[in-house]
Amino acid sequence: MALDALKKEAAARGILDVGINQSLPPAQLFILGLQNVFGMAGMFVFPGLLGRSFQLPPEKIAYLYGMTFAVCGVITVLQSVFLLRLPIVQGPYAGSFAAVIAVGHLQGGGLGAAFGSFFVASLIWCALTVPVRRFSFIGLFARFLRAPIISGMMVMLVIMQISNVALPNWIGVPSSPGFPVVNILSGVLAIAVLIGVMLCGGARLRRGAILAGLAAGTVCYALFRPISFAAVASAPFLVTPQWFPFGFAVRGDLVIIFLLVLIPPGMGSMAMYQIVADWGKEKLPAERMAQGVFGMAIGSVLAAIVGGLSTIAYPDNIGMIRATRVGSRYATLAAGVLLIALGGFIKFDMLLVVIPQPVISATATLLFGIIFIHGVQMLAVVDWDDRKLMVAGLALMVGLGGLFLSSEVLQGMPLMVRLIAQQPVISGGLTLVILHSLLCKAPATPETGVA
Repeated sequence: MALDALKKEAAARGILDVGINQSLPPAQLFILGLQNVFGMAGMFVFPGLLGRSFQLPPEKIAYLYGMTFAVCGVITVLQSVFLLRLPIVQGPYAGSFAAVIAVGHLQGGGLGAAFGSFFVASLIWCALTVPVRRFSFIGLFARFLRAPIISGMMVMLVIMQISNVALPNWIGVPSSPGFPVVNILSGVLAIAVLIGVMLCGGARLRRGAILAGLAAGTVCYALFRPISFAAVASAPFLVTPQWFPFGFAVRGDLVIIFLLVLIPPGMGSMAMYQIVADWGKEKLPAERMAQGVFGMAIGSVLAAIVGGLSTIAYPDNIGMIRATRVGSRYATLAAGVLLIALGGFIKFDMLLVVIPQPVISATATLLFGIIFIHGVQMLAVVDWDDRKLMVAGLALMVGLGGLFLSSEVLQGMPLMVRLIAQQPVISGGLTLVILHSLLCKAPATPETGVA
């Protein structure tokens, strides 16, 4: 009954001004969709870091951006209208980004082996997640989310996984153009404007809070560090998707690694689905939740083919729902359509990249924090006992501790162990689910609408 209490609290506090199945005028949908695009911090970070890690030419890096946008857009449309039918924006997953870099730099690996093995693993994952009315593999995982300790901890582990793109990228490094004063100042202004509009603006102004914060931060940054648009002017207009643009090769051990990488974001996303469903007072049976994870699996297959990254339900976009109080899935549908269009329009991709990284990362810092604290709120209603304390405590420390392993220790580990240890969603999530299934009794009746 714990999450039932959260539902009642959400209704009492009026979390959503616009419900999940409500639409808005086209102009407002466009603004909200654009806001969702601008709020995807990882979208502007991961493709560029991936390309530079392999010293790819600028046009290939632009291609990575375009395909990442397009894949995320296709899956966002599927989730908003056809499969999950919730206001979920799919963004690039940090775990697949880290795995492609690690695997691609292996001797005898390269991006061809990375994306080829990623493709095979995605096909396996897609087969496992096919929704079945009476039984599905993912339906078994969905039933775990009846326990608020699982959903709350998974939300926290997801944020821990991707928190390195928030504050660290806001401050930057000594070689960054605005390090540290300009970066910090522009980020602070972006957050201040965002908070001010969220708290003091009316319902309409709140819907543009993210854009207002990004605009203010960008103007502040440009006053001290002029922004060049030369890359935008020299970029081509359109990009054409290519089949396995980096080559194709498959290694069995790498397939296993990518499969392990793909499973945890499915579980983490289910926790996010439940948050949004609770806010919108929507029932979320196992079959419907499985459809959402199946959509993510389709995205992984597409990403591996064209050279992108697998997706996850993006916490900062879910944070926007909480900030703007607009839960309309038509707004995320608009975001998906915009992502597809922008993915093919390279000049606009480059224009988005011009937005200073510190400003985007500062905004993500606030939005990630909102989602993390909601995970804490979910844990606050857990009926704690010694067993649950041990389960949650060990899972949290395993997930968090892996981020602080020294490079010497990591180099001595097998690749598979190294990747698991460095990703809290994998290490902490597996620890959580295994220990909970062994030590804690499953709830006798559904608590979250998951059947």
